[in-house]
Amino acid sequence: MTSLLVLDDVRVRFRQHEVLHGIDFAMGRERVGVVGESGAGKSMLGRAVMRLLPTGAALSGRIAFDGVTLDDGNIGAARGRRIALIPQDPRFSLNPAMTVGDQLTEVLRAHRRLSRGDARRETLRLLDAVRLRDPELVSGRYAHQLSGGIGQRAMIAMMLAPDPDLLIADEPTSALDASVAGGILALLDAEVARRQTGVILISHDLDLVASFCDRVLVMRDGAIVETLRASRLADAQHPYTRQLLAARLRLEG
Repeated sequence: MTSLLVLDDVRVRFRQHEVLHGIDFAMGRERVGVVGESGAGKSMLGRAVMRLLPTGAALSGRIAFDGVTLDDGNIGAARGRRIALIPQDPRFSLNPAMTVGDQLTEVLRAHRRLSRGDARRETLRLLDAVRLRDPELVSGRYAHQLSGGIGQRAMIAMMLAPDPDLLIADEPTSALDASVAGGILALLDAEVARRQTGVILISHDLDLVASFCDRVLVMRDGAIVETLRASRLADAQHPYTRQLLAARLRLEG
């Protein structure tokens, strides 16, 4: 497998407090799940790859994407265009002063250099591709006018618009009910399979990760404690992973 993303001894520090400890892993155009309890460092890992860390954070180690080491000088060319991030709640990430259509059009013009007319047509096509019933209506709405499910679909359309090679999805279904979440994951599954996109799926839902991903990274206190095939998650050996599996809620329990 050719490596699309490589992390070598990646650390994030706030003054004297280190929150990511020597992260090492490589992935190709596959689906990698990142699981662990709140505060384990999952979202910090995703933001470190994008170099979108909070003020005061110091990043060390090597992050290479498609054979090129990422740094402050070249991350701008990759961020958004080749590496995209789906945040937890799109209604807080979309620009509240712009309609969904205007934001999508702006992304398409910036990253794919489309004319205004072509960008507008592609905007409606993308909104239709993420199975929104009325793309024209959604295109004219603002973030506060969207439900959780519609907002998440609009955000997926926006992140897929530049046709990225790597998609980082940070709890993409955490704010949605089970029926809507299932539709979002099915949509994401179809789109990344069609585009052959690498995916990092950050989630608390071990069953979701086991069904969607190829591999799983288990994080605790800012470090990776276990890596295994998603299909073998139930056979995990590390005590912490066993605790996570045992903590799952079961309707029959």
